[in-house]
Amino acid sequence: MSTISIIGSGGMATAISGRIAKAGHAVEVLSRDPAKARALVDKLAAGATTGKYGAAPEGDIVILAVPYTSASAVVTEFGGALDGKVIIDITNPVSPDLTGLVTPYGSSGAQEIAKAAPANAHVVKAFNTHFGPVLARGGRLDAFIAADDPEAKARVSTFLESLGLRPFDVGGLHMAATLESLGLMLIGLAKNGAGTFDIALHVDIG
Repeated sequence: MSTISIIGSGGMATAISGRIAKAGHAVEVLSRDPAKARALVDKLAAGATTGKYGAAPEGDIVILAVPYTSASAVVTEFGGALDGKVIIDITNPVSPDLTGLVTPYGSSGAQEIAKAAPANAHVVKAFNTHFGPVLARGGRLDAFIAADDPEAKARVSTFLESLGLRPFDVGGLHMAATLESLGLMLIGLAKNGAGTFDIALHVDIG
């Protein structure tokens, strides 16, 4: 198994890193708050470590698990440390009142993050259609991914499969806008029609 680095120490970082650790990968947690990073590592399996925020992550796959409002700034702060990395963007760029997306017209959160990343880093959209508690509970979930680089997409697909997820390729990184709209729809469904965040999307292929 390999080392997977995760930037962030909040709820989604906890859910995703827990699943990664259970799959047998080594987890490296990087956070602006070293105490939060250490607290998360202490919850994980043996072999989990903390990394220095802003330094080159150990893993070739780096999961960006921070709020969208700070995501591009975080990528900029890491700068060349993300050179050659596959960056998984899990963000949902929704407005505070949950009435829409805050991305520029014709773009997506993932595309804006890619603009801040080194030229030879590859951004892949994934995990944004999962709620943390559902992901943490385990079980096979459908996982949608969007990216421009075929090799990065293949690597993330293999990684997702190792977590017990079923990856579905929805196209290039421009499709991240659609996945982000889907994320907003799921939030609306959870708050209104379903009345619970204990929901997940499933693709039925006949």
